[in-house]
Amino acid sequence: MTVDTPVYETTVQRAVETRGVGLHSGVPVSIRILPAPAGTGIIFTRTDLDRFEIPASWQYVQRVSYATSLMRQGVLISTTEHLLSVFYSMGIDNAYIEIDNLEVPILDGSGAPFVSLIREAGLKTHRKRRRYLRIRKPVQVEGQGKCIRIEPSDHFGLTCHVYFNHPQVGHQSLQMRVTPELYARDIAPARTFGFEQELEQMRDMGLIRGATLDSAVCFAPDGVRNPDGLRFPDEPCRHKALDLIGDLALIGRPLLGHVIAERAGHAMHVALVAKIMSDSSLYDIVEAERPAAESSVDTVAIPARAMA
Repeated sequence: MTVDTPVYETTVQRAVETRGVGLHSGVPVSIRILPAPAGTGIIFTRTDLDRFEIPASWQYVQRVSYATSLMRQGVLISTTEHLLSVFYSMGIDNAYIEIDNLEVPILDGSGAPFVSLIREAGLKTHRKRRRYLRIRKPVQVEGQGKCIRIEPSDHFGLTCHVYFNHPQVGHQSLQMRVTPELYARDIAPARTFGFEQELEQMRDMGLIRGATLDSAVCFAPDGVRNPDGLRFPDEPCRHKALDLIGDLALIGRPLLGHVIAERAGHAMHVALVAKIMSDSSLYDIVEAERPAAESSVDTVAIPARAMA
C-alpha cells in the first residue's frame, strides 16, 4: 500500500440531490445523497417503496445485460454502475442514496454530473480506518474471445481494451492508476454510447427509452450524431473503464489490485467479482495504519471473516 492511499473511511459532508430520467426505463427519477456512519457502505433507499433498502453489494446483482441492476426481495435498482463508479473513484465509502423510482438517472450519460454532486457535498472523514481488499494472486474469467483478470498490486489500477467495428472506434486501450483527480479528469466525462443500427432492436427489447443525444453518444455509419462530437477520441474505451469501476465497487471495499479487461462487459465484470468473493484464499483484508510520528502508511492483515 502506498503513502497516498487513504487511511480513513469517508462519507459526504452534506446532502445533495439531482433529478433526471432513467436511460432504459425512461421514467422520471430523483436521487438524494446523504451522509452515512462509518461501516455503513453504500445503501440505496427506495423512498417510493416504504424506504426499502438495497445495499450496493455483489450479493444483490440481478441483471447485467446492458446495465447492472440490484434486487432484494423483488425490489429493483437499475443502472447503478455510473453512480457507484464515481463513489468508488472519488473515495466515498459510506452514503445513503434516496431514490424515488427503479433506475438511477442517466443525466448526461457520464459520471461528470455525479462528480460535481460529490464536490458540492464535500467530504467528511470518519475516525474508522479503511479496510482494503488486497488481491493475493491472479484471478481470471474468460469466454467468447473476452477476458478479465485482476493481478496483485499495491494500488488500484486498470487496463482496458475494447474493439467495436466502427471507423471512429475500432481498437482502443487505456491504462491508468485510479485516483480521484485522474478519474474526474480522464474517466468521469466519458459518456455511454450506442450504434445507430442497433437502436431499433434495443427499443424493441424495452431498452433505451430515456436515451437522447443529450445523454448518450450515437455512432452512425458516417460519424457521430451528437452535434458537439466526442469528448475524447477514445471516449468509448474511457466509458467502458467507468462501467468497469462501477461494477468492481460492488465488492464493497476499496481494491488493491490491477484489473485488465479485454472486451469485457457488465456480465464478465460481476463474474470476476463473484469469483473473487467466493474464495477467501484469493485476497487479504488489510487495514491502513498511520503511525503518529510517521507519514508512511503500513497495513495490518485482518482475517477475511472480519469483512462483515
